[in-house]
Amino acid sequence: MSKIYPVILCGGSGTRLWPKSRADKPKPFLPLLGRKSLFEQTLERSANRQTFAAPTIVTGQKHLDLVEAQLSAPDAAIIVEPVGKNTAPAIALAAMRLPSDAVMLVCPSDHYIKDTNAFVAAAEMASSLAEENWLVAFGIEATQPETGYGYIKRGPEMGGGMQVDRFVEKPDLATAIGFLEDGSYSWNGGIFCFRAGLFLEELERHRPEMVAHLREAVDQAREDGRCVYPDAGHFGAIDGDSIDYAVMETTERAAMVPVTMGWSDIGNWAALHEASDSDDHGNVQHGKAELIDCSNVLVHSDGPRISAIGIKDAIIVADGDEILVTSSKGAQRVGTLQGAKSQ
Repeated sequence: MSKIYPVILCGGSGTRLWPKSRADKPKPFLPLLGRKSLFEQTLERSANRQTFAAPTIVTGQKHLDLVEAQLSAPDAAIIVEPVGKNTAPAIALAAMRLPSDAVMLVCPSDHYIKDTNAFVAAAEMASSLAEENWLVAFGIEATQPETGYGYIKRGPEMGGGMQVDRFVEKPDLATAIGFLEDGSYSWNGGIFCFRAGLFLEELERHRPEMVAHLREAVDQAREDGRCVYPDAGHFGAIDGDSIDYAVMETTERAAMVPVTMGWSDIGNWAALHEASDSDDHGNVQHGKAELIDCSNVLVHSDGPRISAIGIKDAIIVADGDEILVTSSKGAQRVGTLQGAKSQ
């Protein structure tokens, strides 16, 4: 099997984990679980050069210094987007810089994966399918009726994976419960594997104008060391779109590999709480804290001592001069706070 080419998408506005995550230092670059940042952990999962080729990082100018400060791979390439245009153009930029037969493994930089061995095994299985001209999604085992994730309905089995019956957008709670009871649905974790040339063929079939602008942006790109700067004019003319809408939901070559690997997108403080190791009462503490008669409480402080008595299902975060207090259910609305929007 040929080496797998990791493509790591790195960016974000930093609102859902405010105040710890900010626009100038969003979630991927924070050590939220362990001593290393989520970006650094993403790099480490594909560090074995017997299996993986050198990574390609796609990021924006705003986060370039953060990427370079945390980038441990000296052989990595960096593509600097002039402006964010969603995942389909970002992935296409990397595809155009790789050999057409290169098997790409597209990974968000801000997800947590507990079981690296399971991740690598799934990547190798996905690579085998990609070499047979399938566009492969990782289907994460659905363990609860999540309304914040997209879903993949599994089709017929083939070669260790399955064909995709259909992709499903984020459901309401009743629908999500039905998916879990049905047993044939997985979460769409946003991790994909395919040959660079096939992805571009499928993207051009459905978004020809996007691909035309992208080719011009790459042809007229400026290079500076390991950084590539696509032409801003042509890239800026693109109508942005996600890989799900632009390719995966329209192609007839969609497949999936099922995987159980302790995955979380750490989409909000409640998700971080769930992914963290807790005490016997479900409490998680980062920084100085004293919790008495509390249950299912997450405390995250960069300095001040947090003291709480007799509360449950709560999240308390202190970062600099900002303090967040919310119920676990309210965590999904953190991005609507004025403090998060005005950062």
